[in-house]
Amino acid sequence: MGQDVTSTAPSTTDERFLTTEEVAARYRTSPTTVSWWRRTQYGPKGIKVGRRVLYPQAEIERFERSLAEEQTEQSA
Repeated sequence: MGQDVTSTAPSTTDERFLTTEEVAARYRTSPTTVSWWRRTQYGPKGIKVGRRVLYPQAEIERFERSLAEEQTEQSA
């Protein structure tokens, strides 16, 4: 009959979103700095939902990987 096919793509309904304040706390900086990062296209990319900006957990992880890669390249 039919095969059991499991999607490897993450479910968007299960994804966690962080607020600007939560991102600021994670990086031990101010929400103003996180907002500045977004305006200057540095840091994790946020998604504007109404008046709020939310940051998908996957985007936070992508940003951290890119920082780690950048630091590795600089030390090589």
